[in-house]
Amino acid sequence: MSALLRQIPANIPQDIRKIRIENSHLTELPRGSFENVSALEYLWLNFNNITVMHIKSLEYLQALKELRLQGNKLSSVPWTAFQDTPALKILDLKHNRLDVLPEHALRYLPNLTYLDLSSNQLTVISRDVFYSWPVYQRSQRVEEQGEAISNAVLALHDNPWICDCRLRGFVQFIKSVGPPIILMNSYLTCSSPKFRAGKFFHEVELNSCMKPLTSALDTNLTVPVGLNVTLTCFVQASPSPAVWWTYALKLLRAFNVSTEPISEETVRSELLIPAARPADAGNYTCTAANFLGNTSVAITLHVRTPWASTTPPGWAPIAPAETGAHVEVRIAKQTVYGITLEWFAAAAAAAEQGETWYTLLVGRYDAAQKDAIYIGPGVNTYSVTDLLPATKYEVCVAVRNQAPRKGQCVVFVTGSDVSQLEQREKLIHIVVIVCAMVLAVPAGMYACTAEARPGCLARCPGACPRRRRGGQAQAAGSKESTLDSLPAGSEDGLCRPDGGRGARRPPAREEPGKTRPPHRNSADLY
Repeated sequence: MSALLRQIPANIPQDIRKIRIENSHLTELPRGSFENVSALEYLWLNFNNITVMHIKSLEYLQALKELRLQGNKLSSVPWTAFQDTPALKILDLKHNRLDVLPEHALRYLPNLTYLDLSSNQLTVISRDVFYSWPVYQRSQRVEEQGEAISNAVLALHDNPWICDCRLRGFVQFIKSVGPPIILMNSYLTCSSPKFRAGKFFHEVELNSCMKPLTSALDTNLTVPVGLNVTLTCFVQASPSPAVWWTYALKLLRAFNVSTEPISEETVRSELLIPAARPADAGNYTCTAANFLGNTSVAITLHVRTPWASTTPPGWAPIAPAETGAHVEVRIAKQTVYGITLEWFAAAAAAAEQGETWYTLLVGRYDAAQKDAIYIGPGVNTYSVTDLLPATKYEVCVAVRNQAPRKGQCVVFVTGSDVSQLEQREKLIHIVVIVCAMVLAVPAGMYACTAEARPGCLARCPGACPRRRRGGQAQAAGSKESTLDSLPAGSEDGLCRPDGGRGARRPPAREEPGKTRPPHRNSADLY
């Protein structure tokens, strides 16, 4: 009890008849877990963390009479594993996570007298599971012959049963079952659908399953521009089907669709189209499906346009707007492939923010028809993605029955794949690197490099003193720019007769009557 065991010990004595390991850390029962204890009769492994049970985990346990696996984490059991335990009488699997019981589950448990499957996740099972159970078959034969047979206790309560047509056979079995099969709790309860939740099995009557049958009161509608339109289809099916709407092969957004049951086998699905526009005209398809198949019905919508139109080109005319209703639109964020819009309903519409629908119209600026996106109440932002780069677009936001007004449309151009900002940053990086390299080289090096000839090194000692004298004379006269004086100062350190690093020689005095060499500016050096 409460040992830190992570696997079944391998050194169990061969004559052991009962093993009890509880509240430990066992996570699986591998193959041949008990191959050395063939005399085992009682195996209790309650309240561990067992999630996997190998199909040969019970091999060599021919004498096993009792197996308890309560409080583990088993979501499935290899039922054919019980072929190795023909003497098994008690099987306790309560408080696990079993959600499926296959038809052959009990076929290999011929001598079972107690089966506990309570407190699992079973929702739907077939009555054939029990009809193929040898214990039930034997009880039917004995009843006909009038012989006595030992009872078998069956526990199936506290499971989330779905009481629809799929459970019809099992419910009939529970109603008719009797000794020698005894239910530990005969008051099995429905968990769903909602109109049956909390009812006992003996209180419900379930019908046979039925493939969906879709219909509509009107399959051809004509409405004026700007009217809110609701398309309705009815579906008869059992079990309850999944219903969705499509338009031009596109799945319509869920917040425009509402589906609710109106009877046990009939549901009503409605599609809302606020402020209908000519672009909304077309075929809308209502499709329903369950495990038996699917069917659909198409509804054709026509939007009638008035003869006169005062709306801008490219937009469909819409019914007169409500006085004072206005929307202010701005771009909150823009990327290469899309934008994020924000809008605010001002004036009279502001008092109805929680009930206002919006129509978002998106398309290329020169497109004659834009895509419409319907935005429900309480939403004032929307992101448009998957746009083409370097393309001009127009986006408008209309309130309910309004046509887009001035200030409610935004024209923008998506960026290129590589933005100008990125190109500018790269150019700045290149300029900074070049400047750093230029500043790292002494200015005198540029002078010597510019004057370089095949015999530069031979003439350098004689040329440098002349430049020094010229540079000093320039400093004494009209002071030239500092850039002109930089090469002379640098050459003084580079060009020495002895090539050493001794003290700088004093400048030679200017001889009387000797002409001053002409001044050479920085352009001459380069």
